[in-house]
Amino acid sequence: MKEIIAYEMSFDRALEYQNDISCVPFQERYWNAYRKIYNECFYEMRKALEVEPVNFYSDYSQIKDKVNDIFLYLQNGVIAGAVSCYGNEIDDLIVAKSFQRQGIGQKLLLWGMNRIKEQGCEEIILHVAEWNQNAAKLYLKNGFRIKKKERVR
Repeated sequence: MKEIIAYEMSFDRALEYQNDISCVPFQERYWNAYRKIYNECFYEMRKALEVEPVNFYSDYSQIKDKVNDIFLYLQNGVIAGAVSCYGNEIDDLIVAKSFQRQGIGQKLLLWGMNRIKEQGCEEIILHVAEWNQNAAKLYLKNGFRIKKKERVR
């Protein structure tokens, strides 16, 4: 079993960014597309880190208690990406493969940060696997700092 190291990252400064995208709340009709994108986005990491099941989402019941905190960014009615905001935590920031390398990940990150700040939270946190260096670099570039490095497994 492979070791998994994760960073807890924190952002606790003022956010001087206005959203230039709009996200919509998750609706059940998006489930199949969301499941596919989510599983594709995390497949390589879960496989490399030997996390089972490799395709995490398989049934709507796994997500139904989370849907009020998941927001979708749509382009022409198609999910380009999504971000989850649980209290003061950003989680599951994903971008569909066909929309990657267009800056959508950063826009979703900033959208989520604004949403959390608008809820009155001073500190925003997120967790990222050390394996996912692209995501870690994105978060550091946008003002997050590593608060803690921990062995998850």
